[in-house]
Amino acid sequence: MSRFLQISNHTLFYYYLASNLTYLVMLIIALQTSAAHQRQLESIRFGWIKESPLAPPVTILAPAHNEEKSIRIAVRNLLDLDYPELEVIVINDGSADRTLEELREEFRLRRVRAVYIQQAASAPVRSLYRSDVDPRLLVIDKEPGGSKADAVNAGLNAATSPYVCVVDADSVLERDALLRIMVPVLADPKRVVGVGGIVRVLNGSEIEGGRLRRVRLPRKSIEVIQVVEYLRAFLIGREAWARGNMLMIISGAFGLFRTDLVRAIGGYRSRAIGEDFDLVVRLHRHLREKGADYCIQFVPDPVCWTEVPSDLRSLARQRSRWQKGMLDVLLPNRDMLFRPRYGRIGCLALPYLWLFELLAPVIELGGIVTIALAAWFGVLSREFFLQFLIFGYAFATVISIGSVLQEELTYKRYSDWQDVVRLVSYCFFEHFPYRQLHMIWRLQGLWQYMRGDVVWKPMKRRGLQSASPG
Repeated sequence: MSRFLQISNHTLFYYYLASNLTYLVMLIIALQTSAAHQRQLESIRFGWIKESPLAPPVTILAPAHNEEKSIRIAVRNLLDLDYPELEVIVINDGSADRTLEELREEFRLRRVRAVYIQQAASAPVRSLYRSDVDPRLLVIDKEPGGSKADAVNAGLNAATSPYVCVVDADSVLERDALLRIMVPVLADPKRVVGVGGIVRVLNGSEIEGGRLRRVRLPRKSIEVIQVVEYLRAFLIGREAWARGNMLMIISGAFGLFRTDLVRAIGGYRSRAIGEDFDLVVRLHRHLREKGADYCIQFVPDPVCWTEVPSDLRSLARQRSRWQKGMLDVLLPNRDMLFRPRYGRIGCLALPYLWLFELLAPVIELGGIVTIALAAWFGVLSREFFLQFLIFGYAFATVISIGSVLQEELTYKRYSDWQDVVRLVSYCFFEHFPYRQLHMIWRLQGLWQYMRGDVVWKPMKRRGLQSASPG
């Protein structure tokens, strides 16, 4: 028994060491990529793109379900984005509140008869509406499909542009976000098939007229912890994976894709739990099987601001759903693992997701149990326990601090020094006790998926109008 516990504990130690060393490598890559991106920005004239007739048209797809509190402001902001040729399609996904009525009153909608070809599967469409205030706005009223993927598919069927940009109706895009996310496309239109933008935490910032007036940290600890999470996930994780053309997820809150390719794979999988992750993996599969020369990129400066959960129950539901979504994608695509046909996606990206993301909570729980048993039987080495704390806690904390410092050295969204100090201090709490809570929520997600519980549970939100403090 003691031999088994020693082997288990040392395996866990090396697992954490490998995980943190991988993140350290990603941090170094991300810092280099971010510096190169900053140099590239100096030569880009966004005013030229804004006025250029050569910029390809873009259709924004904004699914909305029970968004009466913020739908007016959200759609108005989308129509105000800086871009030469823009179409906005709002999909009212069977809302039970006044979402459609709010749109009718604000934008003077009139019912239209238009050709609607259902190339991607979605629930039946009731009506199409065009705005008399701004003809660029099309509203699709459809039966509830039970998922965001189903709603986006309805918008995809009506899109007329070569590129679609999927955004959440309760998020805030910075005015030049669309110009910035199109930079990789304009630089290499033949190879770039998708681009992800960074998503940041809106909570605590000051909103005026639906526009971000001042960036501030949230007041609640649970929200500040998520700011650190988002910075690490986007500025380190996604930037590094994109550098190797292995980006496996483009956030559903803000992502741009080539319309023809999304339609070629049948649109979003309507029953997907994590539709954003699922779409990107299916794009990789489709293009790898065709032997195409392509890339999917991440751009860290076109910012989308989104409201994150502000209570433990909503956060637990969100993280459980994310874990269910990961299993729902990785399981059907397990045949891609270690197959030369899928290149670095099958040999590096997917194995990493299986070992260090999907199975991480199971391995962590097993580690806690074996360490407790080793202590109970008196075989726990003090030296091992100290090494475990150093590499499992201190190293991970340094990585989180690195993501905060990268933010301050490059993008400097948090200009108040007190906010920066708070961000750094919360890096020490992210890995204890928050990490253990996160482990429990992810285990719940795995258990719920295996039981067949894939229902999208609602989260409590305040909406854009109440996002500003006070």
